Amino acid sequence: MKFVRTARRNPVRRIALTGLGLMLVVAAPLVGVIPGPGGIPVFAVGLALMLRNSERAKRVFVRAKRRWPRLGYYADIGLRRGSAKRRRALAKAARTAPPAPCPPAA
Repeated sequence: MKFVRTARRNPVRRIALTGLGLMLVVAAPLVGVIPGPGGIPVFAVGLALMLRNSERAKRVFVRAKRRWPRLGYYADIGLRRGSAKRRRALAKAARTAPPAPCPPAA
């Protein structure tokens, strides 16, 4: 039997988690004023909730990653996204692969 997340099946719960994520993202600058790194984890948790429960948030995130790839790279690492792990593995394999042989001269 295929495992399905409860948030995906229940639209009310999905919308509630998306709203909570949005509130955390909005609250991150307010918490960031407090001494210590309080705003960064709050923003990361809010972003993770939004990306896991909202297709629109995912589209906006992908568009932003394409525009600013360096920031998207760090966001993927912070969110531990599977796509980032696959891209890093492919890039590492391409770097370590031996060069292709040259065709014989005619």
